[in-house]
Amino acid sequence: MKVLGIVCSSRKGGNTEILVKEALSGAEESGAEIELFTIRGKNIKPCDGCHACEKTGVCHIKDDMQGIYEKMLAADGIILGTPVYFWTVSGQAKVLIDRTIALSHPRLMLANKVAGAVAVASRQGTVSALNVFQRYFAGNHMFTADLVDGLANDKGAIVRDKRAMKSAYEMGRQMASLVKKKLKFPDEFDVPLYEYVNKKYKVPRYPTA
Repeated sequence: MKVLGIVCSSRKGGNTEILVKEALSGAEESGAEIELFTIRGKNIKPCDGCHACEKTGVCHIKDDMQGIYEKMLAADGIILGTPVYFWTVSGQAKVLIDRTIALSHPRLMLANKVAGAVAVASRQGTVSALNVFQRYFAGNHMFTADLVDGLANDKGAIVRDKRAMKSAYEMGRQMASLVKKKLKFPDEFDVPLYEYVNKKYKVPRYPTA
């Protein structure tokens, strides 16, 4: 059982990283092998919308995202962490999410993994940020543990948010417990719902005149 934590922040040892580490410690206490991965310093280009991966299942962009794909596929549980910038996820988090479209073809390759997320804001925006992650998890047919929000501004201040720290730790324990249950979507729903509906009912993805 392996749980991967991905920190989508450029700040070394920042509040997001602290909270993700706390979640990983909870997962480790429950028997998981854990790994922390930070986006900081990585070369990850934005998705260029070429749609080639829809046919090949492979992203044509060669950068550090290739290693992240391997880590995500090998994990049983994935924790995404982001600071809140302008009431939503960081740019790094959004680029990461966009590039994982390549893991949606020819089937949902992240399906049945357990997901968790943390978001840290100085005051507002955690709900909007966590909603991005929650929709992402749902679209990939992942099973979601509770999501955690924290309030902090100065570097390291998140440790004073005791509720966030304890919640992150318990979320990690939740995730390990969910992994052990081996939850699974029905095999027929192994593609995004719009593709399933397209194939079953022969209706297009977009409305036509």
